[in-house]
Amino acid sequence: MHRLLAAIFVFGVLLPLQAAEHPPLLPRPQQIHYGSGQVRIRGVSIQLPQGATPEDRFAATTLSSQLSRLAGSLVPIAEASTAGRAVVLKRTGPVGALPVPGEQPGPESREAYWIKVAGDQIEIQAVSTAGLFYGAETLCQLVEGAGAEAAVPEVEIHDWPSLPYRGVMIDTSHGPLPTEAEVKRQLDFLARWMNNQYYLYSEASVALEGYPLLSPDAQFSQDEIRRVVAYARERHIDVVPCMELYGHLHDLFRVERYADLAIIPHGSEFDPRNPQVAALLDRWVQQLADLFPSPFFHIGFDETREAPVVVDRSKATPAALYMEQFRLVSHLIRQHNRTLLIWSDMFAQYPDLIPQIPPGTVIVPWGYDRTVYQPYWKPFEESPLPRFVATGVSVWDQVAPNFDRSFDNIDAFLATGRRHGVTGMINTIWTDDIAVLIRPAFPGMAYGAVAAWQSAPVDRGRFFSDYAGIMYGAAVAADVAEGIASVDKAEVALARAIDGGHLQWEETSPAFWDDPFTKSHLERATKQRDNFRESRLRAEDAIEHLAQALRRGADPSTLSGLLLEARMLDYAGMKNIYAAEMASFWQTLGDHPDPEKLEFYIGEFTSHDHSRIEDLLDASGDLQQAYRAAWLAEYTPYRLGTVMGRWTAEFLYWRRLQERLRNFESTFHKGDVLPTLESFSKED
Repeated sequence: MHRLLAAIFVFGVLLPLQAAEHPPLLPRPQQIHYGSGQVRIRGVSIQLPQGATPEDRFAATTLSSQLSRLAGSLVPIAEASTAGRAVVLKRTGPVGALPVPGEQPGPESREAYWIKVAGDQIEIQAVSTAGLFYGAETLCQLVEGAGAEAAVPEVEIHDWPSLPYRGVMIDTSHGPLPTEAEVKRQLDFLARWMNNQYYLYSEASVALEGYPLLSPDAQFSQDEIRRVVAYARERHIDVVPCMELYGHLHDLFRVERYADLAIIPHGSEFDPRNPQVAALLDRWVQQLADLFPSPFFHIGFDETREAPVVVDRSKATPAALYMEQFRLVSHLIRQHNRTLLIWSDMFAQYPDLIPQIPPGTVIVPWGYDRTVYQPYWKPFEESPLPRFVATGVSVWDQVAPNFDRSFDNIDAFLATGRRHGVTGMINTIWTDDIAVLIRPAFPGMAYGAVAAWQSAPVDRGRFFSDYAGIMYGAAVAADVAEGIASVDKAEVALARAIDGGHLQWEETSPAFWDDPFTKSHLERATKQRDNFRESRLRAEDAIEHLAQALRRGADPSTLSGLLLEARMLDYAGMKNIYAAEMASFWQTLGDHPDPEKLEFYIGEFTSHDHSRIEDLLDASGDLQQAYRAAWLAEYTPYRLGTVMGRWTAEFLYWRRLQERLRNFESTFHKGDVLPTLESFSKED
């Protein structure tokens, strides 16, 4: 089989004339060749490998479930060779369920697989159970037609990952806490796209024995962690603890009992000079190592900004304290035979410390812009230390995902990283703004997984269409793809409006709540009216297409959040456009307006029947209820009150403005002076 593949495949290229007739595959296989025949799914059975393990059986069960759904008829699993048409699973190596340190990519690597469809037989061969699982996922993407017509085309595929470590990091500390069920949903999704690491980012989000006061309402229990780890392993995903063991620990230090362990009381960073710190971290690491069997352990150590401000440099330098804390934590982690990962930024700031980093430590340069973040990358460009790159799906300070920025970031970091021999990628999903939904980021998570697996760049012009077809089916793919693309365009237009026509500072979520009648914001709304209008128009396109897809049966669990965020983008544009319009009308009234003209314009602003402020009241009130439902679909109630408080304040802002304008109009007399419109929006 291997010799045949070598003879007829073109490395890394889908043969365009033959592949054009068939559904797209994501990730794109390294080698593929189509024939002219096909094998119908109905009547096929799945044949387990000889001496099948639980991992083999899980791949077979997953394949059976998906093929049965596509064919509308049960595809059974057979214990041994049977007569008739079959999907034959063959494994040539050990179980190899999860990634381990020291892996290298290549045609014979642990996750490699082969698919051959010819005559009336389908064969999936792999080195490991992970390869079998990935081969099964690709086979399901190959299916054409449905029901009795469902069939797999004649094809031969040889595929393997270009990077052996392909992870996603989910932030469970800055904002909401996902439920256990939601983490499992994320794992199911990531397995489809051949991710093999799930970095659970926690500052204090994992319950530890002996620390009952530490974020008790915002933690995964230890039993939940064990169940998540087991669930992920079935899907060939290693759950890696991604902790913070130096900075970003305000959740610990806000508890009075632990405040003195910080370098600033109630601050965010440990004081390495305090002997109690080592004892606490020893207890933490012991429990975390027991909970997470992963051979990898990410210790954080990024953005430690307090020590440089408060430390007396005549007694200790920030660099020396950083290295002291790093040596302590590194020793604790290595006692448990773990491979240590660390963010690169602080070692880049203290380059004299780099030669002291122990061999085998994985350095993780990170950055989330459109170009590679050179300060965090440059010092390690030619380093002999192993390196992963960390990218991001831009949702943490955005109303909706900025996929343009995310894809630029992923493409740039991967291109640079590959040139310098990186072996892994961590695609991060941060929740800094608190009001962040993760499900709308799923297309960006899939893009990162696909980009890390395949050798060729992702075809960005086709990605949304290909993704939508695989995720939602041909019947709704066009609407879903156009909806996702329109959300992206609306977010980009809003970012441009907020940034004064540029795209240098793209944090749209904090600006979503701005008072539009302050002088600077009103100037922005007036000058950037075209960009705000473009954002609304594209948001309306998204609403139309996503609603249509949902009406036609698309999965609401992954599309409803995108639809909600399209509505939020529409509201953000409406709010600023309406403010600019009202200010313009107000200006035309002059210093001493005619009462009848004033009555007319205030009616335009405040009437309970279809006025600008009534539109904003209706929209913000409806969005608050929809956002609450979306939050509880993904997360526990932790921090929901904070987010709902923002929505309540937004609604009350417009209600107060409406009442003040009405009251002013009712008491206005000819000859009275007209105050500024901004004065009505100010707090008492």
